Amino acid sequence: MTEREPFSIQVKVRTYELDPNGHLNHAVYHQYGEIARTELAVAAGVTEGLIKQGIGIVMLESHIRFRREMRWGDEATVSCVSRFEDEKKVFWMDNVITKLDGTVSAEIESTLGLMDLEKRKLVPGPMERIRDAGVDLDLLRGT
Repeated sequence: MTEREPFSIQVKVRTYELDPNGHLNHAVYHQYGEIARTELAVAAGVTEGLIKQGIGIVMLESHIRFRREMRWGDEATVSCVSRFEDEKKVFWMDNVITKLDGTVSAEIESTLGLMDLEKRKLVPGPMERIRDAGVDLDLLRGT
């Protein structure tokens, strides 16, 4: 069995995303990660399946490691994979932002949870809830 490539999107740095130093503003790296996470969730069926259950995904923490700068006109691939651990109320989505020449520009690790939208509380067992929502877990995990 061959391993699946992680889910990814393509981005291109626009002039209004630059900081005064001429490189991509730090907050935009986070936006690129969020775009990839959202697109993966939609492609895997997470958003639709969970909303029917009255559950939404919430961001609890995000950590970024900047490796190489990106400048105006640079193009990159933003990959996204999910990780789950048993008995945790949280799960993780990892992004790698890689320029077209293969240079890793940034790595983002996000901690997420599933929130009961009525009670406004995290629900246990995110992997089971996501699976029960009919989600493509293999696509979500990049396997």
